[in-house]
Amino acid sequence: MKIISLASRNIKEVYRDPVSMLLGLAMPIALLILFSSIHKKVQLDMFSPQTLTPGIIIFCYAFMIMFSAMLLAKDKQSALLTRLFTTPLKPSDFILAYILPFIPLALFQTGICLIIGAILGATYQNLILACIIFFFTAMICICLGMILGSFFTVNQVAGVGSLLITAIGLFCGAWTPLKMMGGVFKTIGYALPFAHAVDASKGLLTGSSFSDILGNFYFILIYALVLFVLAIFSFRWRMRRR
Repeated sequence: MKIISLASRNIKEVYRDPVSMLLGLAMPIALLILFSSIHKKVQLDMFSPQTLTPGIIIFCYAFMIMFSAMLLAKDKQSALLTRLFTTPLKPSDFILAYILPFIPLALFQTGICLIIGAILGATYQNLILACIIFFFTAMICICLGMILGSFFTVNQVAGVGSLLITAIGLFCGAWTPLKMMGGVFKTIGYALPFAHAVDASKGLLTGSSFSDILGNFYFILIYALVLFVLAIFSFRWRMRRR
């Protein structure tokens, strides 16, 4: 029950910040509308709502790295965690309690993007399978936030988080296919999970079967599991240094 109590408290903290909520929900809408208007003028497939919607969903998950890291770093700075360390909660319990509040935000953000994309002309197939890709990608970003929040202060999180958001934007292939760009962008992009998530979700939403994107899915799943474990170990390290 203690993990539920801590998760409930964290939910209140997350949704108490209207600026973060607005940024997380308004930005994908603005990006979709912007690129859709460009598509009407230049008629490039890469700017169509059908192509862009999955990529924008993946890119906007990157902001949850900052949000989740900030929450953990603030609690660490305020000594709240020091008091909580006296409870029988394990590191995995703490991490779950900090992850749970961001899952509804990710689901809501995904739903908003899909609805706006559909209004702008996108059509979706295999939506449930695509949502599995979206879920594990969101978990990757949240777990990255947990790792940052464990190691860095609030001010450091702001800088490192901004760099990560920029890097994800450059290497996820949301705006331009990495296979078209080639070179270092393609090499780095496909060493990270985000380009695989964009390719997999695009493929599923346009009719590919799950077997067609199985390699991408395994890549994303392994990243999610490894980062979840690393988040637990990072938090355990923080507990030992209290």
